[in-house]
Amino acid sequence: MQSSQQQIVSFVNERLMSQKAVWLCTILKTWGSSPRPIGAMMACTLDGELIGSISGGCIEEDFLEQLRDGSLKAQFDAEGRPFMVQYGETEAEQARLKLPCGGQLHVLLEFIEPSYPNIEVFNHLTNALENHTKISRILNLDTGEISADDHSGEDAVIMENKKMTHSLSPMYRLLLLGAGDVAKYVAEMALALEYDVTLCDPRPKYLENWHVEGVETTSRLPDDVVRERFNNPYSGIIALAHDPRVDDMALMEALKTNAFYVGAMGSERTSAARRERLPELGLLKDEIDVLHAPIGFQIESKTPAEIAISIMAEVTAKRHGIELS
Repeated sequence: MQSSQQQIVSFVNERLMSQKAVWLCTILKTWGSSPRPIGAMMACTLDGELIGSISGGCIEEDFLEQLRDGSLKAQFDAEGRPFMVQYGETEAEQARLKLPCGGQLHVLLEFIEPSYPNIEVFNHLTNALENHTKISRILNLDTGEISADDHSGEDAVIMENKKMTHSLSPMYRLLLLGAGDVAKYVAEMALALEYDVTLCDPRPKYLENWHVEGVETTSRLPDDVVRERFNNPYSGIIALAHDPRVDDMALMEALKTNAFYVGAMGSERTSAARRERLPELGLLKDEIDVLHAPIGFQIESKTPAEIAISIMAEVTAKRHGIELS
């Protein structure tokens, strides 16, 4: 599974390697109610093969119409470099494009030809994202030259010194421990939020009747799975087994990593008992303090679906650097 950013970068890479030119659109600025965030992308070949989105669909239709009538290419040829299009500047245009009230978008358009330097850059971007490595795409706004930088910042797009720096994020992964009803709801919500989800349960027969389309399952030992695949800032580990043999095995490894989120389900009393146990597994106080337990925002959740909502709300907040619990 790939995030929307990965899908678009891979699409551009594949089309360039097939000797097809590609239009790449990137949102630079938004005002008011914008349907897509800064940094969102859309890519399109000359024959109208399109991936991604920069609006609810109406700007895409306008873009394809300009592609068909040749006006986009004419503007690019006139500019001789990437150029910016402003959508929704007037109420009439907002109505025509069906943008939300007050919504405006500044979109950068690039015409990327299948030259060797461009293919090399997009191949590098694709490999970095597949390997869960930070990466940025650098665009010279005067020449259209594209390069890559093996770093990324907090801001999706930075415009300075006549260049655009577009930070690209690898897909976030979640490891769920314990094949149960809560895990099913968490998995379904996480998939909708573009996480790559794996469910681990080493207990015999627990995985037999557990299935969510798009989720990888494994019966391997949880600490091995964490150590090998869920040990970076784009990983989250969520213990839901209600069995210390499963949960603690994962936590003793997860709390030593720089995973962006580590949580364990349980009551206040269960969580307190877990914190007393974890030092016996070789964990230090600072490592244990990272643990979110009881898991999720406290919304008096009772049902598996409500518990899953509280968990994914906390995971989402943590992913965006917000501490509310």
